Amino acid sequence: MTDPNKPDPNKPDQSATDDDWASAMAEQGDAAPAEDDPWAEALAEQAESEAEAPASQPEAAGSQVFKPLDKGQGSGAARDLEMVMDIPVKLSVELGRTRITIKQLLELAQGSVIELEGLAGEPMDILINGYLIAQGEVVVVDDKYGIRVTEIITPSERVQKLNR
Repeated sequence: MTDPNKPDPNKPDQSATDDDWASAMAEQGDAAPAEDDPWAEALAEQAESEAEAPASQPEAAGSQVFKPLDKGQGSGAARDLEMVMDIPVKLSVELGRTRITIKQLLELAQGSVIELEGLAGEPMDILINGYLIAQGEVVVVDDKYGIRVTEIITPSERVQKLNR
């Protein structure tokens, strides 16, 4: 333990260290004027803008860019549908399915016949992006095939047809 009234001869004088720090700070203050300090300029600009602008809640950018969806309940459903009208989907019609082995697949050649599980005259499955949504029958329109929708599949029926 050292006596606070008697300085330690091995320890440098505290007042000399304080003087060194004070002179270094003074030199630094003289070398760079306050107007060249970018932080001081930025803080001054911020203080000016806060003083000019009224103290109000900041508004989220999303409210300026996106229109709120909860207003106008009468036209809301039509507007919601308009948002999805131009989304492309893939519609395909399935004649039937079957399972074959790789050996049978490799034996296929031009003119080969593949037997399907579906029966002749049975409605064909109409798929949207791979999901069954309806059934229909084949029609010919101007020398092109088409399909006439005969039944829209309910969600519960979709589950039953997936299990077959």
